[in-house]
Amino acid sequence: MDKQAVEQQLCQLPVSQYAWIDPREIEFSERVRYVCEHECPMYGTSWACPPAVGTVEACRNRVLSYPGALVFTSLAEVSDIADMAATLATRGAHEALTRQVRDILLQFSPDVLTLSTESCAICTKCAYPDAPCRHPDRMFPCVESYGIVATALAERNGIEFYNGNLVTWFSVLCYR
Repeated sequence: MDKQAVEQQLCQLPVSQYAWIDPREIEFSERVRYVCEHECPMYGTSWACPPAVGTVEACRNRVLSYPGALVFTSLAEVSDIADMAATLATRGAHEALTRQVRDILLQFSPDVLTLSTESCAICTKCAYPDAPCRHPDRMFPCVESYGIVATALAERNGIEFYNGNLVTWFSVLCYR
């Protein structure tokens, strides 16, 4: 990966913070998956979510099969951070940014595993479980669906979580 060339392109985008990491630094936890299963209404309804993405162990093995990763954040300001509808409405811009970053990495790597925010929202109704994903090139599984502890990843790499009415969105892109 030509990190310097990638960074020259990243600085042209609204990326807040980023870090190049070794995937072995990523902490995986069954507790994160438990939250998905018991608190997220998208559990079992999308190819981007569990159980479709596989077990936490299968996800961990998939991530660890890559030699490098890029984690990055973007920020969105909302009038009230407790307003989930307003917060989630800012997600689309981060997903578009994630596609741009993925496309940059694909210039230097033939294989990029992209993990992003929440559940996929490309289709009104996901084809899961009756048919394959209609947009596998655009669908990014959720970071948490893989059992990744995003807060630990951020803290380990000096990536700040902002307070107040700023939403911090995370993506993790693994590359070969």
